[in-house]
Amino acid sequence: MRGPDGPSAEQASEMPEEGVFPLVRDGYDAVYDVLERSPTFAQLWRTNAYHADFPVEFAHISFLTLGEATQLTRRLRLATGSLLVDAACGAGGPGLWMARESGATLIGIDPAEAGLVAARRLARQSGLGERARFQLGTFQHTGVADATADAVMTVEALQYAPDKRAALIELRRILRPGGRLGIVCFEVDPGLVLGVPALGTDPIADYRELLRQCEFTVEVYEEAAAAVLAEATFTIEVRPYPRRILAVARATPL
Repeated sequence: MRGPDGPSAEQASEMPEEGVFPLVRDGYDAVYDVLERSPTFAQLWRTNAYHADFPVEFAHISFLTLGEATQLTRRLRLATGSLLVDAACGAGGPGLWMARESGATLIGIDPAEAGLVAARRLARQSGLGERARFQLGTFQHTGVADATADAVMTVEALQYAPDKRAALIELRRILRPGGRLGIVCFEVDPGLVLGVPALGTDPIADYRELLRQCEFTVEVYEEAAAAVLAEATFTIEVRPYPRRILAVARATPL
């Protein structure tokens, strides 16, 4: 409840700061901190979320399958020397795998410090330390220079961005003209998330029109495989996600 002098402590903890909800950032920080000490959880997630088909050295905590990562690599037209930016990269597994397979260099952006620590460790262990770097940032503040990325990807994180338009404008800014943005995310039913922290702010039921408004040409927009596990406990009860999509859009020359 809002107090006479502004938001309550509970509301303040849910308000975005610098383009990220504290509860989302802190939640992922906690997950990545625990993950290293819980191989049982990691194995259960790999098996149930994406059928353990992703190489174990690039394991991650999204639902992205190896087939979807392969599709993204091809559709983003990654090649040796390409610069790939992974926005909300987490521990870096999918982006590092795509960089290894394509020969691209990688910049990973994430607001969770624990995720960045894990990503840097994974880059060293996988022999990609010389062509991958990971830095603190958000969808709205990537810290990447204008028109430098050949491709940008984001996996199952955009639904948590406080301002989707601002996020896409920032990702368009860092893409060179003709570069491509690859998105795997959940569409959110606005009618089912009213009052829900993070998801209830700026829910998007279909990203196509917003992508066009942000100077992208949509090339691929398709329903991705349904997730085996609910992304969060309340999802089982509320079911806010009509579907999970895989989209690729080209940066329209300005």
